[in-house]
Amino acid sequence: MSHHIVRFEKVEYEYPDGTKALKGIDFTITHGESVGIVGANGSGKTTLLMHLNGYILPTRGIINIGDLILNKQTRQEIRKKVGLVFQDPDDQLFMPTVYEDVAFGPLNMGFDSKTVDEKVKKALEIVNCYDLKDKPPHHLSGGQKRAVAIATVIAMEPDILAMDEPSSNLDPKSRRALINLLKSFTHTKIIASHDLDMILDVCDRCIVIKDGIVAADGPSSKILSDEQLLEENNLELPLRLQKF
Repeated sequence: MSHHIVRFEKVEYEYPDGTKALKGIDFTITHGESVGIVGANGSGKTTLLMHLNGYILPTRGIINIGDLILNKQTRQEIRKKVGLVFQDPDDQLFMPTVYEDVAFGPLNMGFDSKTVDEKVKKALEIVNCYDLKDKPPHHLSGGQKRAVAIATVIAMEPDILAMDEPSSNLDPKSRRALINLLKSFTHTKIIASHDLDMILDVCDRCIVIKDGIVAADGPSSKILSDEQLLEENNLELPLRLQKF
């Protein structure tokens, strides 16, 4: 299924102040893969993720999302294929009620009200939040906000789900619920996170980013158990693999 493929070829990105965040990124993600993107602060993880649906465009290099090359002309179409969940749910939730937030995407895609209602109900039920549909988002807990932010994306039924630090600031119960939810998705998943235990749980493959390049790419079980590799990239073994 070529419409699910993500391919970065020699992708570079330079911020307006001259900071080079990506310095020649190469990888291909195929249909149905669950891929973790890990790296120390400032390594380029979030910048990479923001390219996936065209919030920023590469300075140099080529990004393919399915059959489309990412550029100014194609990014609206690509945003239908790639759903991006931001690190801070408050960046994603801006409507008066949860229902309106989740309905926003489908409405803007041109669906009729009956179809929108079905999509909202389905998305909120998937994240176990349908009973919150009439609540203002700012009244929700951190875990509830995170779940609803995910619902706003899956209501648009993207081919590819991308998430930036989805488990940050969650209590243990909410974190476990998130992990179970992510494991149930059949989407192609790309998850950037410092939570290496979650990556080990959810992602079969792991890409390590260091100073804007791919430092390692392979099975999560192999990458995340390589203590020397992790140390070289300013990371530590997942907690479950550490010997106390």
